[in-house]
Amino acid sequence: MTAPTKAEIIELVSKRSRNRIKGSVRLVMPDTATLYVDETGAIESDQVADITLTADVRVFYDIAMGSKSPAKAFMMRQLKVDGNPMKALKIGEVLSTQE
Repeated sequence: MTAPTKAEIIELVSKRSRNRIKGSVRLVMPDTATLYVDETGAIESDQVADITLTADVRVFYDIAMGSKSPAKAFMMRQLKVDGNPMKALKIGEVLSTQE
């Protein structure tokens, strides 16, 4: 399966995060995009956030689709966390569940 497009990942993350995320998170997807995510949704931006999560776009997509747990991705070193790991896992749970 091919990696999702930047537009697809922005739409998916926005839908999952809107009115559900407390604070802000920066999602860094090398060679794809950097997103700033808060309770209003996701935008392409490199602005500073409460925490930064770095992973391949495919890893973020799999987390958002619920086929990969954020904790497992972190333990397998597929997901790098800069900031509070507990908050990162909470955000990962929000992004991986539909409302």
